[in-house]
Amino acid sequence: MTENFDYAIRCVNNADASFCRFITSNDVNLTSHQSGFYVSKESAPVLFDTLGVKGENMERFVTINWNGWKKTESRFIYYGQGTRNEYRITRFGNNFPYMREEAVGSLLILCKMSEDYYEGIVLERDEDIDAFYEIYNLPADKTNNTIYKSNVISPDAKLEQAIQRILEKISDFPESSQMSAYACDLYNSSYGVLKENILLDPDKYLQKWIETEYKLFGKIEEKIYKPVYTEPFSDCQDLINFSNKILNRRKSRAGKSLEHHLANVFNLNKLKFDAQKITEDNKKPDFLFPGAGEYHNLLFPAEDLVFLGAKTTCKDRWRQVLNEADRIDDKFLFTLQGSISKNQLEEMKHNRLTLVVPEENKKSFDPEFRGELYSLKQFIDMVKEKQLKYHYVF
Repeated sequence: MTENFDYAIRCVNNADASFCRFITSNDVNLTSHQSGFYVSKESAPVLFDTLGVKGENMERFVTINWNGWKKTESRFIYYGQGTRNEYRITRFGNNFPYMREEAVGSLLILCKMSEDYYEGIVLERDEDIDAFYEIYNLPADKTNNTIYKSNVISPDAKLEQAIQRILEKISDFPESSQMSAYACDLYNSSYGVLKENILLDPDKYLQKWIETEYKLFGKIEEKIYKPVYTEPFSDCQDLINFSNKILNRRKSRAGKSLEHHLANVFNLNKLKFDAQKITEDNKKPDFLFPGAGEYHNLLFPAEDLVFLGAKTTCKDRWRQVLNEADRIDDKFLFTLQGSISKNQLEEMKHNRLTLVVPEENKKSFDPEFRGELYSLKQFIDMVKEKQLKYHYVF
């Protein structure tokens, strides 16, 4: 989503009341002598404390801050005289960017922040508009919608409600792939994330999915294990066995979770890859690009093969990936770990291993090595460039 979309969500969530509608030709004076944004009677309370009375005009002046950068001293007016019976917003000054033909079809959002101060946002991209309607559960076929503060459900609250719905229908731990799919779907639907957003910023959304899965897994643990730990254990060994069971499940899930979410990102980017396929000596790299078939085909150029390991933390375990694909000299390792010592990084460099980390995590590494790290987006772009030569579909 764009910055305008994020700005719109913040404004609506902090406003006393808001309304949204699509800009029409009539609004921008392309088909009528009447200009200014039309406001339905249903949304009139966002403009006026009392409704207009037929036979009388009514107006007031307010400051509107448009998309966070342009302020206008605009007029809210009710036309009640003669044959007219309508509310409009007028007076935007010269060269107002949204009173033009190109703005027709965009979504106008007006948020009442105080009695005389409003925020106006115009969303022009279809992806932003679709996500806005989804977040506020607005009917797609209705062109005028009023959103009151008391009815706004924050994305965080939506996520909590969605997690509760999952908890109600399960009685055991889902398979790791299903758990990761739940987390991805829950976060995307609660926050209005679209495919285009993930393609633009995979680093951000990978981390959000993983955070959501940790939260979901914790809730499932509570539901399943609470009947056990609230009863006395027969002896110390039973308690130890129970604790080990919890810890082992957590460790197993964390590693698989990272692999599932990475695979999801690669699939969305239409990269060609194989996961956990055998190379030499029964070794199974986490990811091979473009795949195991190309890896075992000695006619396929080794320089166009890409290896990626995946480990949530890798302070000591990074050496495990060095011999998992003999044909590939320069290897990559994705990790969520925030920082690694200079000595370790020097050793990785000596062994031709490059770390891939979420963009946000780069700043926690020593400045001397930050330029040698790959973000997930940079890694994907590098793989795409190699695969374009073979006309793989993107």
